[in-house]
Amino acid sequence: MNKNLKEVIHRTAEDFYESGVMTEQTMREFDVLCLPAVKKYTSQQIKRLRRRNKASQSVFAAYLNTSPSTVQKWEQGQKKTSRLALKLLNLVDRHGLALLAA
Repeated sequence: MNKNLKEVIHRTAEDFYESGVMTEQTMREFDVLCLPAVKKYTSQQIKRLRRRNKASQSVFAAYLNTSPSTVQKWEQGQKKTSRLALKLLNLVDRHGLALLAA
């Protein structure tokens, strides 16, 4: 679905919720439907993402709360990223490492 269309539909749902036409539970379920898709990364894409953020494997691992050897294995294609790790990588891709420093 088009991002702008999703935003318009979501704002409309928020208006329904605020006016009492939509329950809180329904609004939360709607919020989940509007979450962005989680992109999967190849080993080379992870390496490029790390380098784009000007981080060593050790520093990148610290931000992601994992070990440097895990980052190394991702970048060498020896280990698959977990769903949680993919979510963090997506956040770093969209917003940079500073987001994880908060």
